Amino acid sequence: MKNRTRKPSALVVLAAALALALTGTSILPANAQGCLSNREIQEAVSSGQIKSLDQVLREAGVDSSQSVLSVQVCDQGGGLIYIIGVLSPSGEAQNLVLNAQ
Repeated sequence: MKNRTRKPSALVVLAAALALALTGTSILPANAQGCLSNREIQEAVSSGQIKSLDQVLREAGVDSSQSVLSVQVCDQGGGLIYIIGVLSPSGEAQNLVLNAQ
């Protein structure tokens, strides 16, 4: 009898991605949580205050085959961090917390 590894169905992958996306949502606006808006993130990268998302992922050794689902930049104890939701090709979703500076 052959032991076959089952690949996750598209529905399972979609459910995992949705669950990951929803875990980062809140009733409070981003600024109330100490997080930057998309415009503020762009300005912080342009001014050199924080590293670009590509640079942070590369430095952390994140495999380029992972799909980025969500990105936030938030203040944590006076320093800025990226909170990045990623999905691996196998369907595993996770949040990465990486230094933005």
